[in-house]
Amino acid sequence: MSENSAIDALKIEFSPDQLHLHGTDHFNKLNGSYLSLLESDIKPAAVFQPKTAEDVCTFIHTIKSFVVSDKAVFAVRSAGQQPLPGCANIEGGITCDLSLLKGVDLDLDTGIVSIGAGERWGAVYDELCKHGLGITGSRSAKGGIGGLALTGGLSFFSTREGLICDNVDAYDVVIASGQIVKCSSDENPDLYKCLRGGGNNFGIVTRYHMRTFRQGPFWGGSLLYHPPSFPGQIEALVKHLKEEDAGVDNDTKETHLMISLFYAAQFGATLGLNQVYYTRDVEHPTVLEPFVSVQPQLEGLNSVGRINLAEAAREQASMAAEGLRVAYANTTVKADVATLQRAVELFNSRLEDVRECEGILFSLTFQPYPVSLLEKCGATGGNVTGLTPDDGPLVSVLVLMNWNDKQDDDIILAAAKNLLEAIDEDATTKGQAVPYKYMNYAASFQDPIRSYGDENKTFMLSVSKKYDPEGLFQNGVPGGFKLFP
Repeated sequence: MSENSAIDALKIEFSPDQLHLHGTDHFNKLNGSYLSLLESDIKPAAVFQPKTAEDVCTFIHTIKSFVVSDKAVFAVRSAGQQPLPGCANIEGGITCDLSLLKGVDLDLDTGIVSIGAGERWGAVYDELCKHGLGITGSRSAKGGIGGLALTGGLSFFSTREGLICDNVDAYDVVIASGQIVKCSSDENPDLYKCLRGGGNNFGIVTRYHMRTFRQGPFWGGSLLYHPPSFPGQIEALVKHLKEEDAGVDNDTKETHLMISLFYAAQFGATLGLNQVYYTRDVEHPTVLEPFVSVQPQLEGLNSVGRINLAEAAREQASMAAEGLRVAYANTTVKADVATLQRAVELFNSRLEDVRECEGILFSLTFQPYPVSLLEKCGATGGNVTGLTPDDGPLVSVLVLMNWNDKQDDDIILAAAKNLLEAIDEDATTKGQAVPYKYMNYAASFQDPIRSYGDENKTFMLSVSKKYDPEGLFQNGVPGGFKLFP
């Protein structure tokens, strides 16, 4: 498919500093800045950078005729932190890079912060911390806004506040007609609900209006320990979730927990990693004790202490890979010790498939979806994820992979696929399976839209046809997870 005519049309509408052609220095810089080299391997014909929401409207008006006549395709990029190949880039097409859509504008009277689609969460946190405020955003300062606020998203505060998407008060979105519309629980509520979990299927969001809350420093950080202690951490995690569900300990609603088992070629060993947070200004909170007292720990690698939101996000960002091949895949199960323990056994068996891959990091992470979080999924307009408190408490099972060599792609991705299929099969046998697949962690062999359930998918299809009758964002933006087969 030739994009030349569409690019020529864009050249007429926009200045040269907004349209970067394949092979130019700025093109190479932008295309090399994704989280994963799997995305950077993809080479569009051009990268377009709008400076305003109106530029996005003009882009859609200009490119639409080429797209609907099958003469052009495009992708939309916010920060490029979702590693799924093609979700924010497109081979031979035009990538619309939103990174110049900046601005963090806080209304102290309403508590609503308006965030440009090109911002990173670190800039948002720096501004909010000046005012003693918090927000449900990425746990990494480098994370982009759209990849989380359009797919679900876990934050340090999700146990108390819900998913990231459930804290978006309104979206400014350019739809297929080229118009900017506002979506909220009062305006275009059907589109608003679909954007909360629907990914890139409905338009290009240029601005996110999000609720904030009072938030001071809190207690948290990370620690490393040896694998024989990991089964006890699983037992503690499930007990923690069951106590929160039963209302035994209200302190559990102030926690955010991640427990991981990973093999790193860098260390030549498998290790346990706990990342734990208590979101009030209390030193050494008792509720975190089972997760911070685990022994034996790696000396000098325990960062747990008093931090603020910006600091916590910077620490998380410092742990992320750069300049590597990165992939995620995930599933969800009920909070059951036997199911999670079996997942660890399966992980250890699959580890042998990838251990010799150059630079490999192969990780299994358990992240809770407590009932208090699931209850928020139906509030303030709802979302389309299909998550309900009736299923909870749940645990997200993430397989995260970093590696160096492209020739190992197939081996590593196959290991992740086989591992998750085995975990799902075991969970189904035990009656602990849950269909939900988190879109931001999903791999190409997964179908998060289908995991939302037939009712939600049917609703999303109808809303897509209403706002995008020609299928601009289905056919013209083929990357990511689509509504239509």
